[in-house]
Amino acid sequence: MDIRIAAYGVIVRDDHILLAHWNEHGRSGWSLPGGGIEGEEHPIDAAVREIREETGFESVVDRLLGVDTMIIAAAHRPTGRGPLYALRVVYRAHTVGGSLQHEKHGSSDEARWFSLAEVPTLHRVSLVDIALRLHETEPADGRIRL
Repeated sequence: MDIRIAAYGVIVRDDHILLAHWNEHGRSGWSLPGGGIEGEEHPIDAAVREIREETGFESVVDRLLGVDTMIIAAAHRPTGRGPLYALRVVYRAHTVGGSLQHEKHGSSDEARWFSLAEVPTLHRVSLVDIALRLHETEPADGRIRL
């Protein structure tokens, strides 16, 4: 079984979320900006790097929202052998500079701000919904909503 560890950022500003359009191996969907950890990179550093690469924004990680795992069966993988165990570290982050830019020569081909109300209408990966649930449970003001 292959293992992939990745880090992502949930960036919400003025009731809008920053998403990156993943487009790879004939599959696509809106996703959180983020991706695989390289070498000995810390997950926070990976999230900041991936946010910059996929969206053009410099960011700061605020806090860990959660960790999600999934197993992708070998039959559903376009590359690799055997199943894939994906461990996804999800952070809340905010932008501190830069400007919206699309990634070139990567797995994402567009970045865009969407209103939170629009998200349910988007063709998106499951991680977006998972991350938004984590974000809503742990709001930036620290007040847990039950």
